[in-house]
Amino acid sequence: MPLTEAKPDASASALRHLICDPEMAFLMEAHNAISARIAGEAGFKALWASSLTISASMGLRDANELTWTESLDLVSAMVDTVDIPVLMDADSGYGDFNILSRFVRKACGRGVAGICIEDKLFPKINSFAPVKQTLADIGEFSHKISAAKDNQTKDDFLVVARTEAFVTGAGMDAALERANAYVDAGADAVLVQSKKSVPDELVAFGNAWDRDVPLIAVPTTYPDVCAETLQNAGVTNIIWANHSMRASIEAMRNVTKALFDQRSSAKISHNIASIEDIFELTDMKDLLVAGEEQRAGQQDD
Repeated sequence: MPLTEAKPDASASALRHLICDPEMAFLMEAHNAISARIAGEAGFKALWASSLTISASMGLRDANELTWTESLDLVSAMVDTVDIPVLMDADSGYGDFNILSRFVRKACGRGVAGICIEDKLFPKINSFAPVKQTLADIGEFSHKISAAKDNQTKDDFLVVARTEAFVTGAGMDAALERANAYVDAGADAVLVQSKKSVPDELVAFGNAWDRDVPLIAVPTTYPDVCAETLQNAGVTNIIWANHSMRASIEAMRNVTKALFDQRSSAKISHNIASIEDIFELTDMKDLLVAGEEQRAGQQDD
């Protein structure tokens, strides 16, 4: 039985509709409010608040060095800035089922539309780090999923279960066993991660997956795959999980190096956003209009 009374929420309902719709949907990574706004401008209907890129934006490693309260504060800024739902990467749940339960209640209260948790031990380390990864006990992780669902305060709040079975080398049987157990525990969708340079593991898993639950892929290490290939294998959603951060790092490196070498911005001005663009992204016009209206009202008085 749910421990809290869940209520309707438009953002959570929008994310659930997007993820559960048979038509393939795409989520874009965001690591701060500006990247969230830019993703919305591009046309994305939902955001992936990436643990990797949010940590990197704070100069930290993706290894639970950023606390869940700090992460939630940063994600809340995204929620406040855009009118599209945010699916938050919640690592392995920040601790045991009790810690996750409290986090879920807080996340719901801060406007997060859903979370994704992965079946690794706390503290987790990024899947692509060159180190041996250890899977959590399947029963304990299933209990975390149940606890998250019991503590959501929004009817349509989404809990995505991510299995790292392929990342750890556990193989197909383990991936299927875990994904099925997580769905039985209440997971609303399953994300299967792979760090191979080809999508073979995802395609094989998708062809073997027979549950009526959305299947999510994150094609970071196999960028050459086309969406149709994954869709034909049963994948219903794709997350571009780190590309905005990676693009911004490359752009900043190029511009700062050019400025240092040339001691002038003349040659790079056409490659960077204008001040007016920043004003547009941060709704400066609304503030100026409101200020003019306030001054006009004071004059009338």
